[in-house]
Amino acid sequence: MRTPLVAVVLRKAYGLGAMAMAGGSFHATRLTLAWPTGEIGAMGLEGAVRLGHRRELAAISDEDERRRRYDELVADAYERGRALSAAASFELDDVVDPADTRDRLVAALC
Repeated sequence: MRTPLVAVVLRKAYGLGAMAMAGGSFHATRLTLAWPTGEIGAMGLEGAVRLGHRRELAAISDEDERRRRYDELVADAYERGRALSAAASFELDDVVDPADTRDRLVAALC
């Protein structure tokens, strides 16, 4: 008999740590929930922006303009990494009110 695995993302779920928590994939669990405060991403979002937009940011010679663009890209990454966005792209089963977490977990395990 297998022990059912459930995952609840409370805050940050990044990279391989998030996958390990969820048994290798958010789809490997019986249920994957997140609180509205949850964030999901392949890596820390600031680092992802630095790596993914390295050339674009390096091409901006004005330091203030480069910082403004970096902040804009980070804000966009946070918007896309929010739990509601991840749930919309089918990586999570649901985003729940923290007060409803226990009931949802019990229902998944019964």
